[in-house]
Amino acid sequence: MASETSGGANTDSSGGSVRVDSWIWSVRLVKTRSMGAAACKGGHVRVNGERVKPAYGVHVGDEVRLRQAGGRERVVVVKRVIRKRVGAPVAVECYVDNSPPPPPRAAVAPAGVRDRGAGRPTKRDRREMERLRGAGTGPGPGARPGPGM
Repeated sequence: MASETSGGANTDSSGGSVRVDSWIWSVRLVKTRSMGAAACKGGHVRVNGERVKPAYGVHVGDEVRLRQAGGRERVVVVKRVIRKRVGAPVAVECYVDNSPPPPPRAAVAPAGVRDRGAGRPTKRDRREMERLRGAGTGPGPGARPGPGM
C-alpha cells in the first residue's frame, strides 16, 4: 500500500500522462483493456469533448466521457493518473464522477405470471401470454405443408 500513497509504480505524480484505454481499465470503467481500446476505436470515448484513439494521453484534470452499453454515459474528471489496475475503493479516488443519474427503471409487470392456484391456462390464456411475450411470431395456422408438397 505504500507505493500507492507515495506515487510509486501505480501512480504518476509528476503530472505525466497515460493511455486513455489503459486508464479507463485501471479505474474499472471497463472490464478489460481491449474493451477500452474497442470503445475508443468505436468513438465511445471522448476526452475534453473530442473523440480519441486508444493511445491518447490522459492528464490530471481531463474530462473523460465514456458511453457504455445500454446507452448510459459516464462523465468523469481525472484526479489521479494510474498505470495499473487497482481495487475498487482506490479506483474511486482517482476520478470525480459527474455522470447523470441512471434513468429510473420502468415498473413493468412480468408477462406470463399467473395467480397461484389458478389452474392450467386455457388455450385463449396461453395465446394471450405468448402474444405478450412476443413468442408468437412464428408461422401462423395453416403454414404446415400438406402431404402432396
